Amino acid sequence: MPNKALLFTPQLTHEKSLKTLVENRTIFSLNHCELNIFETYQESELVPLKFNDLVVTSMLRGKKVMHLFEDPSFEYLPGETVIVPQNVEMKIDFPEASKDNPTQCIALAIDHKIILDTLDYLNEKYPKEGKNNSWKLDHENYFFYNNVELAATINKLIKECMGSSITKDVIADLTLQELIIRIIQTQTVKRFDNTTLLDSNSPISPSIDYIRKNIRESIQLKDLSDQACMSTTSFYRYFKREMGMSPIEYILNEKIKYAKKLLSNPNMQINEVSYASGFEDCNYFIRIFKKYEGVTPKQYQLMNYNS
Repeated sequence: MPNKALLFTPQLTHEKSLKTLVENRTIFSLNHCELNIFETYQESELVPLKFNDLVVTSMLRGKKVMHLFEDPSFEYLPGETVIVPQNVEMKIDFPEASKDNPTQCIALAIDHKIILDTLDYLNEKYPKEGKNNSWKLDHENYFFYNNVELAATINKLIKECMGSSITKDVIADLTLQELIIRIIQTQTVKRFDNTTLLDSNSPISPSIDYIRKNIRESIQLKDLSDQACMSTTSFYRYFKREMGMSPIEYILNEKIKYAKKLLSNPNMQINEVSYASGFEDCNYFIRIFKKYEGVTPKQYQLMNYNS
């Protein structure tokens, strides 16, 4: 499982202040967004919810099961985010909710104009390369895990919406722009995670393909920029803008992902996994793996084998 960055969890509503046990709603309204905090304290099924604006939802506590569009239902857990277009109804199950185990979720409704203005600004000032390639939200790619940067941005918005600063609307507007960028970058990374279908319109697709085909090797920035037919400086800047991380960070992510696949074999030695994943120094591999996954490779291997 990939790492998921968890969000700040506000205090639960005092029992005496609850208006309902299913999707009790607390609202914080700003000029261009509305923060909703929902709490549920009993099992329920197919609870409908719809917003007039695009909404960014993120789980804080407990578990839901989401029914969205005509896609199969899916579990929704802390560390995960779902974006839902305006006027689209979602239906939600709460299979484990109770007074001792409530669900808590935020829903951040964003003014349509600030989304359009942000996308127009990005396309004018920072146009993407490649045919028919522009800054846009991908409504088909609506469910993803929070990375550290996305979680930090959402946390900043929660803090501003719940705060009392006289400048909170200004700061929230700037943070909304950052959130839109972070979501697009997260969606881009998720699209590239599909190893069978790379985005042919993106000039960095050949570089991503090169990383995967040479994951066992030591990959240099020059190798990747050559694949994209760019200078190393231009490639680095473009890659980081597209993906929200540097090429080196992305390579490490891919190497760790590959190492995790190898660790599913209980007979693989850690030093074998290290070298097979392109790490010449086994101690460095163990340090990096623990930084990314929170456990050592051996602990991960044992956990995976026991499960």
